[in-house]
Amino acid sequence: MKNIFTVTLAVWTALYFTSCTKDFEKINTDPISITSAAPEKLLAPALVNMLTTNMVRNRNFNNELMQVTVTMSEDENAVFRYDFRPNIADYTWNGWYSQLTNFRDIYAVASTEEYQNDSYKGIALICEAWGFSLLTDTYGDVPFSQANKGNEGIVEPAFDAQKDIYMGLFDKLEEANTLLTGSTASVVESSDPIYKGDVSLWRKFGNSLYLRLLLRVSGKAEVSTDVIAKIEEIIESNPTKYPTFASNDESAVLKWAGGTVTTNPFTSPYAILLREIDFTIPSLCNFFILKLSNWHDPRIEMLAPYGNGTRNRLGVAPGSGGFIGIESGYEPGMAEQKQAYFYAFGTSDFSLHKSPLTGILMTYAEVEFIKAEAAAKDWINSSASDHYYRGIANAIHYWVPAFTTDIADNEFTDYIDYANIEWNDALPLDAPTGDSQMERLHIQKYYCLFMTDFQQWFEHRRTGHPILPKGDGLQNGKKLPVRLNYPIYVQSANSVNYKKAVANMGADNINTLVWWQKP
Repeated sequence: MKNIFTVTLAVWTALYFTSCTKDFEKINTDPISITSAAPEKLLAPALVNMLTTNMVRNRNFNNELMQVTVTMSEDENAVFRYDFRPNIADYTWNGWYSQLTNFRDIYAVASTEEYQNDSYKGIALICEAWGFSLLTDTYGDVPFSQANKGNEGIVEPAFDAQKDIYMGLFDKLEEANTLLTGSTASVVESSDPIYKGDVSLWRKFGNSLYLRLLLRVSGKAEVSTDVIAKIEEIIESNPTKYPTFASNDESAVLKWAGGTVTTNPFTSPYAILLREIDFTIPSLCNFFILKLSNWHDPRIEMLAPYGNGTRNRLGVAPGSGGFIGIESGYEPGMAEQKQAYFYAFGTSDFSLHKSPLTGILMTYAEVEFIKAEAAAKDWINSSASDHYYRGIANAIHYWVPAFTTDIADNEFTDYIDYANIEWNDALPLDAPTGDSQMERLHIQKYYCLFMTDFQQWFEHRRTGHPILPKGDGLQNGKKLPVRLNYPIYVQSANSVNYKKAVANMGADNINTLVWWQKP
């Protein structure tokens, strides 16, 4: 009986597994499955998710370090005191790398025989250069050449040296410019929330980004000659080959739904992720708000009544004493009374919480400030003061469309005279303290870069400007952090390559200079 049962069980087992494996692949293949997404399905979500990461950390990290806001706290781990938990580094690392996978997929799919679309390929390369520049400027050496290749079996990618990454970014932007030059391949308008399929504007963004990245490494002696020559070529010798932004309308901005924009499906991450009360928690910092107040700057000038008070372009709420913030870096227990802060309510035109204007990748005003620095350093043969003034005018115009962009207009010249921020060729080019051409330029560029991911922090690390006051409560030896540490999980998930990267850089901490900062 036992033998009969054993034989019967064996037969049934054989039949069972035979029936399970028969036509297995045929049965388990979805006849309508999509194994890869078309480029037009990937671009908009990737851009939205990248900007979401940027805007969240701009608000609660960059702005706190760079004295735009102060989230008042008596606790340890306050960013404005240069003291924060290591896990703050995880969010940007994860957010940027996940979307870089999508940008690389766009390029790969657009390169196939089925799609073959040079326009999407060029756009994907520009977005890759943008994303990887954020990563390397934040962390230093990062996975680049082997990154985002898990489907190829590379799950522990090597870290590339920052110099090699930058050379790779320049190659990507050169290739993108070539691909987009005269490309007739169409881009689905709804897939492109920035330029609505206008390839010529993507090309201008790519070359404007090229200028940003060239300027960032221009201080490195080993590459400066070639870098400065390329800056001159783009701006002066061959602008037809390398067109850049020529007006605010060409700025790379994902304009969120709001105001009269009724057909836009993209809602600001601030409106989704933050309650209105959350947005009002940080106080404005005196460094940020007092200059605008003293200049009578239109960006905070009272423009229109709304509700039970008066609203203004940046949505700033004045305190009882006017537009007054608090000092950053104060000692625990020494906080001043909170006064000015950003409004979180009102119409979308007057509230950063819901503003269409906060999805910034790069603006035309930034390009003018890049040109002003190049002219001041005699890299190009044009007027530093004209570029400086156009940078100011267009930085204001971005937030206040009624403000003139004509630097000869009385509205603009009166503003410059009252604010006493004239360009002065008699000043020293640069100085570690006090007034200089670079200090004046970078104070204005600081406001131009408002709401633009970590660019205020990156530019301060590159130049030392604008000169920030240092409160008595600062930690870290009162030294501004110059990078974020690698995420903790990377130490175990990619330990061999992590250790090589740390050995190459020097140490994995917030005071280790990245390549372009080292002497």
